[in-house]
Amino acid sequence: MATTNQTPMFRDLNADNDPEVTEIESLCLRCKKTGITKLLLTKIPFYKEVVVMSFACDSCHWENNELQPACTIQEKGIMFKLKVEDPKDLTRSLVKTEWASIIIPEVEFEIPAKSQEGTVTTVEGIIERACSGLCSKLDYLKVEDPESAAKLGEFIAQMTKLKSGDTPFTFILRDCSGNSFLENLNAPQPDPRLEESHFERSREEALMLGIYAPDDTENENSAQAGEDLRDEVLGIPTNCYSCNAPCMSNMKVTQIPHFKDVVIMSTYCEVCGHKTNEIKSGSGIEPYGVRATLKIESMKDLSRDVLKSDTCKISVKEIELEVGCCAFGSRYSTVEGIFSVIKEQLVESNPFITGDSSDLIRKEKLEHFLKKIDEIIEGKRMVTFIMDDPCGNSYLQGFEPPDENLTVEKYTRSQEQEDELGLLDMKVENYEEDS
Repeated sequence: MATTNQTPMFRDLNADNDPEVTEIESLCLRCKKTGITKLLLTKIPFYKEVVVMSFACDSCHWENNELQPACTIQEKGIMFKLKVEDPKDLTRSLVKTEWASIIIPEVEFEIPAKSQEGTVTTVEGIIERACSGLCSKLDYLKVEDPESAAKLGEFIAQMTKLKSGDTPFTFILRDCSGNSFLENLNAPQPDPRLEESHFERSREEALMLGIYAPDDTENENSAQAGEDLRDEVLGIPTNCYSCNAPCMSNMKVTQIPHFKDVVIMSTYCEVCGHKTNEIKSGSGIEPYGVRATLKIESMKDLSRDVLKSDTCKISVKEIELEVGCCAFGSRYSTVEGIFSVIKEQLVESNPFITGDSSDLIRKEKLEHFLKKIDEIIEGKRMVTFIMDDPCGNSYLQGFEPPDENLTVEKYTRSQEQEDELGLLDMKVENYEEDS
Protein backbone atom coordinates (compact mmCIF):
# COMPACT_ATOMS: atom_id res chain seq x y z
CA MET A 1 0.00 0.00 0.00
CA ALA A 2 1.39 3.42 -0.92
CA THR A 3 1.85 5.94 1.85
CA THR A 4 1.46 9.69 1.61
CA ASN A 5 3.32 12.30 3.60
CA GLN A 6 0.95 14.14 5.91
CA THR A 7 1.74 17.81 6.47
CA PRO A 8 0.69 19.47 9.74
CA MET A 9 -2.41 21.64 9.68
CA PHE A 10 -0.58 24.63 11.23
CA ARG A 11 2.81 25.15 9.59
CA ASP A 12 5.60 27.58 10.37
CA LEU A 13 6.12 30.35 7.84
CA ASN A 14 9.63 30.15 6.39
CA ALA A 15 11.44 30.36 3.09
CA ASP A 16 11.23 26.60 2.48
CA ASN A 17 7.43 26.40 2.56
CA ASP A 18 4.90 28.06 0.31
CA PRO A 19 1.96 29.19 2.44
CA GLU A 20 -1.20 27.15 1.88
CA VAL A 21 -4.00 29.70 1.50
CA THR A 22 -7.63 28.59 1.34
CA GLU A 23 -10.00 30.82 -0.64
CA ILE A 24 -13.75 30.90 0.09
CA GLU A 25 -16.48 32.93 -1.60
CA SER A 26 -18.16 35.14 1.00
CA LEU A 27 -20.86 37.79 1.17
CA CYS A 28 -19.61 41.37 1.35
CA LEU A 29 -21.24 43.06 4.35
CA ARG A 30 -21.02 46.47 2.68
CA CYS A 31 -22.39 46.01 -0.86
CA LYS A 32 -24.00 42.54 -0.36
CA LYS A 33 -22.13 41.13 -3.37
CA THR A 34 -19.71 38.20 -3.47
CA GLY A 35 -16.13 38.66 -2.31
CA ILE A 36 -13.21 36.37 -1.50
CA THR A 37 -12.07 35.36 2.01
CA LYS A 38 -8.54 33.96 2.28
CA LEU A 39 -7.61 31.73 5.24
CA LEU A 40 -4.06 30.98 6.34
CA LEU A 41 -3.38 28.49 9.16
CA THR A 42 0.04 29.19 10.63
CA LYS A 43 2.08 29.61 13.82
CA ILE A 44 3.49 32.73 15.42
CA PRO A 45 7.00 31.59 16.49
CA PHE A 46 7.13 30.65 20.20
CA TYR A 47 3.52 31.81 20.63
CA LYS A 48 0.45 29.95 19.43
CA GLU A 49 -1.37 28.62 16.37
CA VAL A 50 -3.49 31.27 14.66
CA VAL A 51 -5.87 31.62 11.72
CA VAL A 52 -5.22 34.73 9.60
CA MET A 53 -8.30 35.81 7.62
CA SER A 54 -8.42 38.43 4.87
CA PHE A 55 -11.54 39.51 2.97
CA ALA A 56 -11.59 41.61 -0.21
CA CYS A 57 -14.52 42.67 -2.39
CA ASP A 58 -13.83 43.41 -6.08
CA SER A 59 -17.13 45.31 -6.41
CA CYS A 60 -16.83 47.99 -3.69
CA HIS A 61 -13.14 47.36 -2.83
CA TRP A 62 -13.94 46.93 0.89
CA GLU A 63 -11.30 44.96 2.80
CA ASN A 64 -11.21 43.41 6.25
CA ASN A 65 -8.40 41.54 8.05
CA GLU A 66 -8.81 39.39 11.15
CA LEU A 67 -6.74 37.08 13.34
CA GLN A 68 -8.19 34.31 15.51
CA PRO A 69 -6.27 32.08 17.95
CA ALA A 70 -6.59 28.40 17.06
CA CYS A 71 -5.29 27.20 20.42
CA THR A 72 -7.25 26.14 23.48
CA ILE A 73 -8.61 28.62 26.00
CA GLN A 74 -6.16 29.09 28.87
CA GLU A 75 -6.91 28.07 32.45
CA LYS A 76 -6.96 31.70 33.62
CA GLY A 77 -7.54 35.06 32.01
CA ILE A 78 -4.67 37.50 31.53
CA MET A 79 -4.40 41.25 32.06
CA PHE A 80 -1.64 43.63 30.96
CA LYS A 81 -1.37 47.10 32.49
CA LEU A 82 1.05 49.39 30.62
CA LYS A 83 2.15 52.89 31.65
CA VAL A 84 2.80 54.70 28.37
CA GLU A 85 5.39 57.41 29.11
CA ASP A 86 7.27 57.94 25.81
CA PRO A 87 6.78 57.27 22.07
CA LYS A 88 8.71 53.98 22.30
CA ASP A 89 5.90 52.47 24.38
CA LEU A 90 3.49 53.08 21.49
CA THR A 91 5.51 50.71 19.28
CA ARG A 92 5.03 47.66 21.51
CA SER A 93 3.68 44.69 19.57
CA LEU A 94 0.28 43.46 20.64
CA VAL A 95 -1.84 40.36 20.01
CA LYS A 96 -5.52 41.00 20.75
CA THR A 97 -8.19 38.30 20.52
CA GLU A 98 -11.88 38.98 20.08
CA TRP A 99 -12.40 38.18 23.78
CA ALA A 100 -10.07 40.99 24.90
CA SER A 101 -11.17 44.41 26.14
CA ILE A 102 -9.03 47.56 26.11
CA ILE A 103 -9.34 50.45 28.55
CA ILE A 104 -7.61 53.85 28.71
CA PRO A 105 -8.97 55.28 32.00
CA GLU A 106 -7.48 58.78 31.57
CA VAL A 107 -9.85 59.55 28.66
CA GLU A 108 -12.62 57.09 29.72
CA PHE A 109 -12.09 55.04 26.55
CA GLU A 110 -13.05 51.37 26.37
CA ILE A 111 -13.25 48.71 23.67
CA PRO A 112 -15.52 45.98 25.10
CA ALA A 113 -14.89 42.29 24.53
CA LYS A 114 -16.51 40.80 21.41
CA SER A 115 -16.86 44.27 19.83
CA GLN A 116 -13.84 43.81 17.52
CA GLU A 117 -12.19 40.90 15.77
CA GLY A 118 -8.74 39.65 16.77
CA THR A 119 -5.68 41.39 15.39
CA VAL A 120 -1.89 41.71 15.57
CA THR A 121 -0.88 45.36 15.84
CA THR A 122 0.79 47.87 18.19
CA VAL A 123 -0.49 50.14 20.97
CA GLU A 124 -0.42 53.03 18.51
CA GLY A 125 -2.31 50.89 15.99
CA ILE A 126 -5.15 50.35 18.47
CA ILE A 127 -5.47 54.09 19.07
CA GLU A 128 -5.22 54.89 15.33
CA ARG A 129 -7.96 52.39 14.52
CA ALA A 130 -10.22 53.83 17.24
CA CYS A 131 -9.69 57.39 15.94
CA SER A 132 -10.47 56.31 12.36
CA GLY A 133 -13.69 54.62 13.46
CA LEU A 134 -14.83 57.66 15.43
CA CYS A 135 -13.97 60.08 12.61
CA SER A 136 -16.18 58.10 10.22
CA LYS A 137 -19.19 58.93 12.42
CA LEU A 138 -18.30 62.58 12.89
CA ASP A 139 -19.64 63.83 9.54
CA TYR A 140 -23.00 62.16 10.12
CA LEU A 141 -23.36 63.66 13.60
CA LYS A 142 -22.54 67.16 12.39
CA VAL A 143 -25.78 67.09 10.40
CA GLU A 144 -28.03 65.10 12.74
CA ASP A 145 -26.74 66.18 16.19
CA PRO A 146 -24.26 69.10 16.18
CA GLU A 147 -23.95 69.11 19.99
CA SER A 148 -22.91 65.45 20.11
CA ALA A 149 -20.59 66.04 17.16
CA ALA A 150 -18.78 68.78 19.09
CA LYS A 151 -18.26 66.48 22.09
CA LEU A 152 -17.07 63.67 19.83
CA GLY A 153 -14.62 66.05 18.13
CA GLU A 154 -13.15 66.98 21.52
CA PHE A 155 -12.78 63.30 22.40
CA ILE A 156 -11.05 62.52 19.09
CA ALA A 157 -8.63 65.40 19.78
CA GLN A 158 -7.79 63.83 23.17
CA MET A 159 -7.20 60.43 21.56
CA THR A 160 -5.01 62.01 18.86
CA LYS A 161 -2.78 63.58 21.54
CA LEU A 162 -2.14 60.11 22.95
CA LYS A 163 -0.54 59.02 19.65
CA SER A 164 2.23 61.59 20.02
CA GLY A 165 3.62 59.88 23.12
CA ASP A 166 3.99 63.21 24.93
CA THR A 167 0.90 62.63 27.10
CA PRO A 168 1.35 59.81 29.68
CA PHE A 169 -1.58 57.42 29.98
CA THR A 170 -2.45 53.88 31.13
CA PHE A 171 -3.20 51.15 28.59
CA ILE A 172 -5.04 48.11 29.98
CA LEU A 173 -5.50 44.90 27.95
CA ARG A 174 -7.76 42.32 29.65
CA ASP A 175 -8.52 38.97 28.03
CA CYS A 176 -10.68 36.35 29.75
CA SER A 177 -9.49 33.67 27.29
CA GLY A 178 -5.83 34.21 28.31
CA ASN A 179 -4.59 34.28 24.69
CA SER A 180 -3.69 37.96 24.25
CA PHE A 181 -0.15 39.31 24.49
CA LEU A 182 1.63 42.66 25.02
CA GLU A 183 5.37 42.96 24.35
CA ASN A 184 7.89 43.41 27.16
CA LEU A 185 10.64 45.74 25.86
CA ASN A 186 13.03 44.80 28.69
CA ALA A 187 12.71 41.02 28.38
CA PRO A 188 14.04 38.86 29.95
CA GLN A 189 14.19 41.42 32.77
CA PRO A 190 10.99 42.75 34.38
CA ASP A 191 9.53 45.82 32.66
CA PRO A 192 8.83 48.58 35.22
CA ARG A 193 6.12 50.03 32.97
CA LEU A 194 4.35 46.75 32.20
CA GLU A 195 2.43 44.76 34.79
CA GLU A 196 1.18 41.27 33.88
CA SER A 197 -1.31 39.38 36.04
CA HIS A 198 -3.67 36.42 35.77
CA PHE A 199 -7.21 36.20 37.10
CA GLU A 200 -10.02 33.72 37.57
CA ARG A 201 -12.72 34.40 34.99
CA SER A 202 -16.23 35.09 36.22
CA ARG A 203 -19.16 32.80 35.46
CA GLU A 204 -20.45 35.31 32.90
CA GLU A 205 -17.06 35.34 31.13
CA ALA A 206 -16.92 31.53 31.14
CA LEU A 207 -20.36 31.32 29.57
CA MET A 208 -19.34 33.91 26.98
CA LEU A 209 -16.40 31.66 26.03
CA GLY A 210 -18.73 28.66 25.81
CA ILE A 211 -17.31 27.03 28.95
CA TYR A 212 -19.64 25.34 31.41
CA ALA A 213 -19.55 27.12 34.79
CA PRO A 214 -21.48 25.63 37.73
CA ASP A 215 -23.53 27.90 39.97
CA ASP A 216 -23.13 28.18 43.76
CA THR A 217 -25.56 25.32 44.50
CA GLU A 218 -23.62 22.89 42.32
CA ASN A 219 -20.34 24.00 43.95
CA GLU A 220 -21.73 23.17 47.41
CA ASN A 221 -22.85 19.70 46.30
CA SER A 222 -19.44 19.06 44.70
CA ALA A 223 -17.64 20.07 47.90
CA GLN A 224 -19.71 17.60 49.97
CA ALA A 225 -19.04 14.78 47.49
CA GLY A 226 -15.31 15.58 47.46
CA GLU A 227 -14.92 14.73 51.15
CA ASP A 228 -15.26 11.02 50.32
CA LEU A 229 -12.71 11.04 47.48
CA ARG A 230 -9.47 11.47 49.44
CA ASP A 231 -8.24 7.93 48.69
CA GLU A 232 -9.24 7.93 45.03
CA VAL A 233 -7.50 9.14 41.87
CA LEU A 234 -9.96 11.13 39.81
CA GLY A 235 -9.70 11.15 36.02
CA ILE A 236 -11.07 14.15 34.14
CA PRO A 237 -11.35 14.07 30.32
CA THR A 238 -9.61 17.06 28.73
CA ASN A 239 -7.60 18.08 25.66
CA CYS A 240 -3.83 18.26 25.37
CA TYR A 241 -2.48 21.82 25.69
CA SER A 242 0.15 21.09 23.03
CA CYS A 243 -1.64 19.15 20.25
CA ASN A 244 -5.31 19.40 21.37
CA ALA A 245 -5.74 15.60 21.27
CA PRO A 246 -8.13 14.01 23.83
CA CYS A 247 -6.33 12.90 26.99
CA MET A 248 -6.94 12.35 30.70
CA SER A 249 -6.04 14.67 33.59
CA ASN A 250 -5.57 12.85 36.93
CA MET A 251 -6.13 14.46 40.33
CA LYS A 252 -5.45 13.19 43.86
CA VAL A 253 -5.41 14.58 47.38
CA THR A 254 -2.25 13.58 49.26
CA GLN A 255 -0.01 14.72 52.10
CA ILE A 256 3.57 15.95 51.85
CA PRO A 257 5.47 14.74 54.96
CA HIS A 258 6.16 17.48 57.49
CA PHE A 259 4.07 19.90 55.40
CA LYS A 260 0.32 19.68 54.65
CA ASP A 261 -2.38 18.18 52.45
CA VAL A 262 -2.11 19.11 48.78
CA VAL A 263 -4.04 18.41 45.57
CA ILE A 264 -1.83 17.06 42.76
CA MET A 265 -3.03 17.31 39.15
CA SER A 266 -1.16 15.63 36.30
CA THR A 267 -1.86 15.41 32.57
CA TYR A 268 -0.09 13.18 30.03
CA CYS A 269 -0.81 13.07 26.30
CA GLU A 270 -0.13 9.69 24.65
CA VAL A 271 -0.23 11.30 21.19
CA CYS A 272 2.55 13.90 21.47
CA GLY A 273 4.06 12.99 24.87
CA HIS A 274 3.36 16.43 26.40
CA LYS A 275 3.29 16.40 30.23
CA THR A 276 2.04 18.94 32.73
CA ASN A 277 1.70 18.87 36.50
CA GLU A 278 0.18 21.30 38.93
CA ILE A 279 -0.28 21.34 42.67
CA LYS A 280 -2.64 23.26 44.94
CA SER A 281 -2.72 23.65 48.71
CA GLY A 282 -5.42 21.58 50.36
CA SER A 283 -5.73 24.02 53.26
CA GLY A 284 -6.26 27.73 53.65
CA ILE A 285 -3.85 30.65 53.92
CA GLU A 286 -1.31 30.30 56.72
CA PRO A 287 -1.09 32.93 59.52
CA TYR A 288 2.45 33.86 58.43
CA GLY A 289 4.32 34.14 55.15
CA VAL A 290 7.33 31.91 54.40
CA ARG A 291 10.67 32.88 52.85
CA ALA A 292 13.13 30.09 51.97
CA THR A 293 16.72 30.99 51.02
CA LEU A 294 18.89 28.28 49.45
CA LYS A 295 22.59 28.59 48.57
CA ILE A 296 23.09 26.42 45.50
CA GLU A 297 26.64 25.08 45.68
CA SER A 298 26.37 21.61 44.12
CA MET A 299 24.18 19.35 42.01
CA LYS A 300 22.79 17.95 45.25
CA ASP A 301 21.13 21.29 46.00
CA LEU A 302 19.51 21.26 42.54
CA SER A 303 17.86 17.91 43.36
CA ARG A 304 15.89 19.28 46.34
CA ASP A 305 12.10 18.93 46.09
CA VAL A 306 10.17 22.16 45.61
CA LEU A 307 6.49 22.94 46.00
CA LYS A 308 5.77 26.36 44.51
CA SER A 309 2.26 27.72 45.04
CA ASP A 310 0.64 30.24 42.70
CA THR A 311 1.31 33.02 45.25
CA CYS A 312 5.06 32.36 45.53
CA LYS A 313 7.69 34.68 44.02
CA ILE A 314 11.16 33.46 43.03
CA SER A 315 14.31 35.57 42.80
CA VAL A 316 18.03 35.02 42.11
CA LYS A 317 19.94 38.23 42.77
CA GLU A 318 23.20 37.07 41.19
CA ILE A 319 21.63 37.04 37.71
CA GLU A 320 18.93 39.69 38.45
CA LEU A 321 16.13 37.16 37.99
CA GLU A 322 12.67 37.90 39.39
CA VAL A 323 9.74 35.60 38.68
CA GLY A 324 6.26 36.79 39.68
CA CYS A 325 3.77 34.59 41.45
CA CYS A 326 1.62 34.10 38.31
CA ALA A 327 4.46 33.39 35.87
CA PHE A 328 3.81 29.64 35.56
CA GLY A 329 1.34 28.89 38.35
CA SER A 330 1.83 26.23 40.99
CA ARG A 331 4.39 23.50 40.48
CA TYR A 332 5.77 20.42 42.27
CA SER A 333 9.28 19.74 40.98
CA THR A 334 12.93 20.11 41.94
CA VAL A 335 15.11 23.23 42.04
CA GLU A 336 16.58 22.15 38.69
CA GLY A 337 13.09 21.62 37.29
CA ILE A 338 12.01 25.10 38.38
CA PHE A 339 14.95 26.68 36.52
CA SER A 340 14.09 24.63 33.41
CA VAL A 341 10.48 25.87 33.53
CA ILE A 342 11.67 29.47 33.96
CA LYS A 343 13.90 29.14 30.90
CA GLU A 344 11.07 27.65 28.84
CA GLN A 345 8.67 30.37 30.00
CA LEU A 346 11.10 33.16 29.05
CA VAL A 347 11.28 31.88 25.47
CA GLU A 348 7.53 31.26 25.10
CA SER A 349 6.48 34.60 26.61
CA ASN A 350 8.72 36.67 24.32
CA PRO A 351 7.69 35.65 20.77
CA PHE A 352 8.69 39.00 19.27
CA ILE A 353 12.30 38.65 20.47
CA THR A 354 13.10 35.18 19.16
CA GLY A 355 11.63 35.50 15.65
CA ASP A 356 13.35 36.55 12.43
CA SER A 357 12.14 40.15 12.83
CA SER A 358 13.52 40.53 16.36
CA ASP A 359 15.90 43.25 17.44
CA LEU A 360 19.47 41.86 17.39
CA ILE A 361 20.58 43.55 20.62
CA ARG A 362 17.56 42.37 22.60
CA LYS A 363 17.87 38.88 21.10
CA GLU A 364 21.53 38.64 22.19
CA LYS A 365 20.55 39.92 25.64
CA LEU A 366 17.97 37.16 26.03
CA GLU A 367 20.41 34.47 24.79
CA HIS A 368 23.06 35.70 27.26
CA PHE A 369 20.54 35.51 30.11
CA LEU A 370 19.41 31.99 29.11
CA LYS A 371 23.06 30.92 29.09
CA LYS A 372 23.34 31.96 32.75
CA ILE A 373 20.36 29.76 33.60
CA ASP A 374 21.97 26.85 31.73
CA GLU A 375 25.12 27.32 33.83
CA ILE A 376 23.04 27.08 37.01
CA ILE A 377 21.29 23.91 35.80
CA GLU A 378 24.68 22.35 34.90
CA GLY A 379 26.10 23.23 38.34
CA LYS A 380 28.69 25.66 36.94
CA ARG A 381 27.35 28.77 38.68
CA MET A 382 26.69 29.18 42.42
CA VAL A 383 23.69 31.39 43.21
CA THR A 384 21.20 32.12 45.99
CA PHE A 385 17.69 30.80 45.29
CA ILE A 386 14.93 32.66 47.17
CA MET A 387 11.26 31.60 47.44
CA ASP A 388 8.89 34.13 49.04
CA ASP A 389 5.29 33.05 49.61
CA PRO A 390 3.10 35.45 51.63
CA CYS A 391 0.42 32.70 51.94
CA GLY A 392 2.89 30.22 53.46
CA ASN A 393 1.84 27.41 51.10
CA SER A 394 5.23 26.76 49.44
CA TYR A 395 7.86 24.22 50.48
CA LEU A 396 11.60 23.67 49.86
CA GLN A 397 13.10 20.36 50.98
CA GLY A 398 15.71 20.44 53.69
CA PHE A 399 18.35 17.77 54.28
CA GLU A 400 19.38 16.28 57.59
CA PRO A 401 20.21 19.03 60.12
CA PRO A 402 22.28 21.02 60.28
CA ASP A 403 21.45 22.15 56.73
CA GLU A 404 23.80 25.10 56.30
CA ASN A 405 22.66 25.92 52.76
CA LEU A 406 18.94 26.35 53.54
CA THR A 407 17.30 29.00 55.69
CA VAL A 408 13.52 29.05 56.20
CA GLU A 409 11.90 31.95 58.04
CA LYS A 410 8.33 32.95 58.78
CA TYR A 411 7.29 36.58 58.69
CA THR A 412 4.26 38.74 59.26
CA ARG A 413 2.62 39.89 56.05
CA SER A 414 2.63 43.59 55.30
CA GLN A 415 -0.63 45.50 54.85
CA GLU A 416 0.09 45.75 51.12
CA GLN A 417 0.44 41.95 50.86
CA GLU A 418 -2.76 41.47 52.86
CA ASP A 419 -4.52 43.79 50.44
CA GLU A 420 -3.15 41.98 47.35
CA LEU A 421 -4.38 38.65 48.72
CA GLY A 422 -7.82 40.12 49.48
CA LEU A 423 -7.53 39.32 53.20
CA LEU A 424 -8.46 42.84 54.30
CA ASP A 425 -11.87 42.45 52.66
CA MET A 426 -12.61 39.05 54.23
CA LYS A 427 -15.04 38.83 57.12
CA VAL A 428 -14.31 35.66 59.15
CA GLU A 429 -16.35 36.43 62.28
CA ASN A 430 -20.12 36.95 62.42
CA TYR A 431 -20.13 36.73 58.65
CA GLU A 432 -23.74 35.60 58.67
CA GLU A 433 -24.76 39.03 59.91
CA ASP A 434 -25.05 42.10 57.71
CA SER A 435 -22.04 44.40 58.04
